[in-house]
Amino acid sequence: MEIPEGEEARQYVSPQPLVYRWGGGDAPLPVRALRPRRSATPALPGLAAPPWQPTGELGQPFDFTGHMRRLGADIVRRCEELRHIDVSRLLFGVTQARNGRVFGLQARVTPLRFPRGHLTRQRRGVTYQVQRYFLGATEFLYLVTFCLPRFLDQEFDDKLVTLFHELYHINPAFDGDLRRHDGRYCVHSHSQRQYDQRMAFLAREYLASRPDPALHAFLRLNFSQLAQRHGSVTGIVVPRPKMIPVVLAAASRQK
Repeated sequence: MEIPEGEEARQYVSPQPLVYRWGGGDAPLPVRALRPRRSATPALPGLAAPPWQPTGELGQPFDFTGHMRRLGADIVRRCEELRHIDVSRLLFGVTQARNGRVFGLQARVTPLRFPRGHLTRQRRGVTYQVQRYFLGATEFLYLVTFCLPRFLDQEFDDKLVTLFHELYHINPAFDGDLRRHDGRYCVHSHSQRQYDQRMAFLAREYLASRPDPALHAFLRLNFSQLAQRHGSVTGIVVPRPKMIPVVLAAASRQK
């Protein structure tokens, strides 16, 4: 079941917002400076950010999500298996790591539609809708979130492979749902190892195509190096989308 748009859509009410809208001077996308790990120590002599790696104007906050968006757009343009992705409808965001551990969540892609691109679905007789995210007139179909500082504190190859890993999860139909494989392990296929090897291969192919080094130079620095060079590392922070139960307004008034 999918809730119709237009006049009929007004019949539906929810205790939580079904739509988030940003854009314009009054409601820009929320940006936050990320904190370093609690265990982080000042960079030792010789471990400062290498000056030959371009990351933007020195002393100005480093826009992590802006850099990830530009890199993602170039990857999609060069990688045949990801050509179905419209980067303008991906919302790149960040989340603050809860602890200083190196291992744990690095990134995730959150679909903003149910299977086959449906806006709603029923569970146990209740209709749910995924919260919708808009920037102006553009509706996002996926939220791609990176956990900082943890993600930036990985090795360069691991960071690039992780980005491919998340982009590859996006359904070839680009309908807001995830790519689904046959069998029990529908998200990562039957073999996590083979999936990871495939992502590593795609990452190597991308680098072999000789992209502009300035697009991925920031991935060669860790969080502390970027923060030291730019003063702070910032990124877009939005609520994680929820499934919201929706009911007919008429039915609510009868109660």
